[in-house]
Amino acid sequence: MLENFAVLKVLMQWGFWDYMTFLDGVLWNCLGLVLILSAGIYLTIYSKFFQIRALFKTVAHMKDLSVCADKNKQGTHPFKLYFASIGGMIGLGNLVTVVSVVTIGGPGSLVWLWIASFLGMLVKYSEIYLGVKYRVKNDHGGFDGGPMYYLKVAFNNKLLPILVCILLCIYGAEVSQFLILTDTLTHTFSFNRYVVIGFLLFFVLLTAVGGVKRFANVCSIMMPPFMIVYVAIGVWVILDHFAELPAIASLIFSSFFDVKSQAGGMLAGGMIVAAHYGMSRAVYSGDIGIGYDSIIQSETQTVHPEKQARMAIFALFSDSLICTISIMILLVTGLWKVHGLQPSEYVASALRLYIPKAEYFMAALFVLAGFTTITGYLVVGQKCARYLHPKYGTKAYILYSIFAFIFFSFYNQEQVILVMSVSGGLLMLINILGVLKLRKSIKFL
Repeated sequence: MLENFAVLKVLMQWGFWDYMTFLDGVLWNCLGLVLILSAGIYLTIYSKFFQIRALFKTVAHMKDLSVCADKNKQGTHPFKLYFASIGGMIGLGNLVTVVSVVTIGGPGSLVWLWIASFLGMLVKYSEIYLGVKYRVKNDHGGFDGGPMYYLKVAFNNKLLPILVCILLCIYGAEVSQFLILTDTLTHTFSFNRYVVIGFLLFFVLLTAVGGVKRFANVCSIMMPPFMIVYVAIGVWVILDHFAELPAIASLIFSSFFDVKSQAGGMLAGGMIVAAHYGMSRAVYSGDIGIGYDSIIQSETQTVHPEKQARMAIFALFSDSLICTISIMILLVTGLWKVHGLQPSEYVASALRLYIPKAEYFMAALFVLAGFTTITGYLVVGQKCARYLHPKYGTKAYILYSIFAFIFFSFYNQEQVILVMSVSGGLLMLINILGVLKLRKSIKFL
């Protein structure tokens, strides 16, 4: 009895961030870990390892999708939506948030990231398939689809889609990446913080209010050069440590199988800690089970759900490649062992060893990567707000987003990332349950 009161006393002494940390642990150490692994393994076996077959037929599937493209049809060009998907996924999560995979979870967490990405390919495929299948035409020359539509079919419930839309509205104001961009531009160029906030808000809102079509056009221009440049530099840094790669590979896999301390002695917690950071960061970076891609890809011109859904497999593979390069840069340079840096400073510090004035180069990369992600999620948030209230939803959401971006611009990066992790965890749980409920409606072609 006294022990119960002692526990209650501790809980009452906790602050908001303590409860958020606790909830994050429950979502990712318990529920999320089991659900992602179970759903991913089930869909992989059920589809007879469809993600592997799809990756080996990338060119053929892209040619097949191009036949469906018709500028006279309602919706957006399917290839532009592919880059819109990439723009939402490949952002600061790949350059900043993902560093906690090794700085906290240890080298073995990288294997968990690969596992989550591999299994998550079919979760994303299923999300997009259902989003396109159950979408409806809108009055803006496009379509509305996503979890709020297929969850209504799955559970025959009106409240669950509303809850998902509210969570996506919160998640859609990407405050963590906005904060990181603000910090980077303020510290790198010694700009006034309020000027930076105003500058970012103006261009993000200017792009986001144009909807999916404008966002897809912007991503089609911005994402290819970003991906090519970052991959080229990352491969250069990694190959510069070519002789050390066997030892690093051994460290990664030995840490993965080390049940006592996945973090190389920095944090005792074993495999559960590695799984938490590897899988949660894979979900955050790749938007697995979040619903973003399902809403964006539902705007496609093609009427074949499987053709658009296959693009998710290629997009998530690209996302995993960028994440792996970021983590490998930290491992080969030894920066993963350094303490006291902000998440946004790790990759920049590593590249500073190779590139003069690397902080300016990273600032440019951050702007490219962060801008597309922030804008993409704001577009999705607007669509969810319009679902909640067709007349005033969009205007109310824009006002909320402006407030959220400004308010969280003065918080610690780790705290804001925690907010996104918790809201993403809740979305992931609901969406994956919906996908599993409708599993027989999904065709893997």
